[in-house]
Amino acid sequence: MRQIKACGVLVVRGNPVEFFLLMRHKDRWDLPKGHMDGNETEEECARRELLEETGITAADIELVPGFRWATKYDVNSQRFGEMCHKTLVIFLGRLKRDVKIAPTEHRDFRWFPWQPPHRIQEQTIDAVLAEAERFLGFR
Repeated sequence: MRQIKACGVLVVRGNPVEFFLLMRHKDRWDLPKGHMDGNETEEECARRELLEETGITAADIELVPGFRWATKYDVNSQRFGEMCHKTLVIFLGRLKRDVKIAPTEHRDFRWFPWQPPHRIQEQTIDAVLAEAERFLGFR
């Protein structure tokens, strides 16, 4: 089975955290993320995808040191037209300033209030939010 990797960022606003950002697909909410290109690092991929999907630049966000969440699962890849074993890596990014979100690949976006526990999508969204809660000391 083909191995693929995608990286992204859980973007939060406020200190302490007040909101987090999700992008709207046709049928679900998701984090800004995407597949690695060439020889880029996980962090380079996450930052590139964040910029491409939201307009948030590297200068707009601080990746929180020590937070790297990963999961693996099988997915029917539209990109490759076959079942693939996917590794997903998510970093935690705190906005340094207010920014205008400019979605390019998604229908819309939304700032969700940070009110754990979150019940949005069990496989990845809820799991990464729960890990961020633990990491940030909410539990």
